[in-house]
Amino acid sequence: MTIPLEWKRSHLSKEVTPSLNGSRVVLLGMVLSVRRQGGLCFIILQDGCGTIQITAHKDRTPAQVFDKLVELTPHSYIGVKGVVKSIEKAPRGVEVEAEDLYVFSEPKKLPPFEMFAKTLPSLDKRLEIRAVDLRRPRSQAIFKLKHQVLQSIRSFLVEKDFIEVNTPKIIGSATEGGAALFPLLYYDKEAFLAQSPQLYKEQLSSVFERVFEIGPVFRAEKFKTPRHLSEITSVDVEMAFADYEDVMRLLEEMISFVIGSLVDKSSEELQLLEVKLEKPKTPFKRMTYDEAYNALRDLGVEVSWGEDFSTLALRRLGRLHRGFYFITDWPTVSKPFYIKPRDDNPEVSESFDLMYGSLELSSGGSRVSSRELLVKRLKQQGLNPRLFEYHLKVYDYGMPPHAGFGLGLERFMMVITGVPNIREVTLFPRDQSRLTP
Repeated sequence: MTIPLEWKRSHLSKEVTPSLNGSRVVLLGMVLSVRRQGGLCFIILQDGCGTIQITAHKDRTPAQVFDKLVELTPHSYIGVKGVVKSIEKAPRGVEVEAEDLYVFSEPKKLPPFEMFAKTLPSLDKRLEIRAVDLRRPRSQAIFKLKHQVLQSIRSFLVEKDFIEVNTPKIIGSATEGGAALFPLLYYDKEAFLAQSPQLYKEQLSSVFERVFEIGPVFRAEKFKTPRHLSEITSVDVEMAFADYEDVMRLLEEMISFVIGSLVDKSSEELQLLEVKLEKPKTPFKRMTYDEAYNALRDLGVEVSWGEDFSTLALRRLGRLHRGFYFITDWPTVSKPFYIKPRDDNPEVSESFDLMYGSLELSSGGSRVSSRELLVKRLKQQGLNPRLFEYHLKVYDYGMPPHAGFGLGLERFMMVITGVPNIREVTLFPRDQSRLTP
């Protein structure tokens, strides 16, 4: 549909302020709600930047415009011409009194929820019409926050002299081993969707020293929980001439910077979601794996040394530590082959997990920078070094000491928004039971 020239937008909703009192504007957007009160009609119009109130007076608005406004239903896409009125009691202290109306489209059916409702159908039911569900202001607020988080992460890392890179998502061998792989046919060869950009970002750290990537990673998760997805967005960072202490400091500074930017720039979205954020203080609390292990044993939680902590164990730790904290120095056997063992005790690695309560947000550590040790670590984990020759041969040409981390963006958004289900902070989630929309 071609938009008539006279119905080209003059202003976005956020640009209509009391300072425009008396000005004529052309607004385009979707009807969120229609309310009639005697001889008045109130429309809440939503565009990509927010909402604004449209009013019509039966005794002042042209009859055909008033009658059509009253008949509108939510999810109608319209254009409104009108005069800006500075009204103290109106939302944001301003409204537009309608003079003319253009209807681009009207819905043939309405979704099974209202746009401002707090009681909603199940998430699965809403995901079936996800783009419609995303029209709700609360849902939009989540993804506007996510947008600001991404911008802040990029700003922080670029300021620290990192450059953004993009690595392949179709790979010829597992990044971390294990069965959590999605195989696919790549012409006449077997290939896999990337679990992580890990090995590529390590190689690139020998070129650019400081690199980061924000992109999708794929894992055939065996867990079906509100915390797991098969496709997530990972924030991956790698840094040459650094160890795990260096990147832990970088990570906590980045987290603090991002949350501070949300407090400063995203107050409307936080208020809509009824979220109160405070910029966390750094450094974050640190506890070693052994300290966590002993604390759990004291609480009566059975843990086998060297294994990852169970969901129950993490919940108990989360009761002790409510905010951000690191668990460091994990047993080497529990970490991927590229994590460096400690020089003073090879059974323990230079590694960390960043936690928020019971939720794991990030893993990282110092990397192995020796080919011989990397081959040894691959064999220890039952992996065939020949399958990683494309990576190993780079080490023949020298490799600086390096360290890095990967942060799960969606889990971080769960912390920021307080939403308990990771699917709520994912535009189009993919899991064991969902491949559409």
